[in-house]
Amino acid sequence: MKKEMTFYEELVWRGLIQDISSPDLIEKLNEGGLTFYIGTDPTADSMHIGHYSSFLISKRLANHGHHPLLLVGGATGLIGDPKPDSERPMITKEEVEHNFKGLKAQAEKIFGFEVVNNWDWTKDINVIDFLRDYGKYFNVGYMLAKDKVKSRMESGITYAEFSYMILQALDFLWLYENRGCTLQVAGSDQWGNITSGIELIRKKLDKEAYGMVMPLVTDSTGKKFGKTEGNALWLDKNKTSSYEMYQYLINLEDSMIIDYLKKLTFLTPDEIIEIEKEHNAAPHLRIAHKALAKDIIIGLHGEEEYNKAVQISEALFGGSLDGLSADDLLQAARQVPNVSLEDNIELIDLLVNTNICSSKREAREMLESGAIYLNNEKHTDEHEIITKENAIDNKVIIIKKGKKKQFIGIYA
Repeated sequence: MKKEMTFYEELVWRGLIQDISSPDLIEKLNEGGLTFYIGTDPTADSMHIGHYSSFLISKRLANHGHHPLLLVGGATGLIGDPKPDSERPMITKEEVEHNFKGLKAQAEKIFGFEVVNNWDWTKDINVIDFLRDYGKYFNVGYMLAKDKVKSRMESGITYAEFSYMILQALDFLWLYENRGCTLQVAGSDQWGNITSGIELIRKKLDKEAYGMVMPLVTDSTGKKFGKTEGNALWLDKNKTSSYEMYQYLINLEDSMIIDYLKKLTFLTPDEIIEIEKEHNAAPHLRIAHKALAKDIIIGLHGEEEYNKAVQISEALFGGSLDGLSADDLLQAARQVPNVSLEDNIELIDLLVNTNICSSKREAREMLESGAIYLNNEKHTDEHEIITKENAIDNKVIIIKKGKKKQFIGIYA
């Protein structure tokens, strides 16, 4: 790019700024040195890819000289931020504590953030003090005007959920007073809660605090990024393998891929502009998708996990199996059809018994035409005996039927 951008201008270019609470914040962001916080409630013991997009902007701020705090809401998680359409199910204190420990370890490992827990400063506040010291600063009309509350007025909202914004505002106030935290960062759906905290600090301390929100990362239909068939893509590789993450990322829609590169990677603007040119010239090569997958997976799990994800993907389409274990290949088992294998069986019976082929006639046609591969080697003899010795680690066989159909064969 010809003109070097300021830090704030680059955030705008990347599509990471939806709103800021004051124009004064722009210069403060450019200068560095702010203590800021981003929060999440411990509704699970791992973050998902939707969190990743929000936490990346915090990492950018940290790289520019600002000091991040990650607040995991041990207190607010017991109440639940109001959903637009229904009440959140309550979770137990034991679940919240378990999830907090998981998120704390994950955030420290992946992002290097200091983690704080709002349970620590909320647990000793009694109901009278809560109402006198915090509730009196909130006008009910002001609270009803907030989008999250307004959207629930028809279906109904409990007092517990209604009070959530006071709890989050209390967090901002406590961090302002005790940690010098002057900025809260979040996705755009938290704007109402952030501005409530800013107002509480202004009314109670006569001080100015700031808020900044980024747009929620979505696909072209407005569906949240990382939501696949109702399941989240977890940042914990034991919940979502690097292979599954890779497959999701390289199959994202073309129309959104450059936006994702801007928001979800640390590639420079010049690098992204160059990738965009290459992508537009040859979209079938999926250069932009692969760049996105590489940056995210290495950022989450390291280069070895990224390389393994690529190798597993290539292995399913005829690439080398060298160095891959049965456990590696089983990472693909949730996305590729699985079949159970019998030991010591003729190949034609294996194909029919697993329903890979609908009949012996079809199986013979496939074998005679050279369309059947076991672990990427062509097999044509219908009477060949297939045993565990044909399998990787005596456990897994990749079975290919034609160019497009793959199966993971698994021995019990």
